[in-house]
Amino acid sequence: MNVIRIAISELIGMFIDDGSLAALSLILVLAVAAAVKLVALPPLFGGVLLLVGCLAILIYSVRRAVKR
Repeated sequence: MNVIRIAISELIGMFIDDGSLAALSLILVLAVAAAVKLVALPPLFGGVLLLVGCLAILIYSVRRAVKR
């Protein structure tokens, strides 16, 4: 049973190395999608928000990794 748990955690670790990076990216995508659909935000502006937000999240993640 322990071997299966280790194998599953390694498999998940291949796709999600930094949990906060994945969670923040998911929150960003959900927030921008909601803004585009519910607030009638222009899709082009939504795309710009996604680009800037993803870059900010990436910079935050890299800075945090460097501190470790």
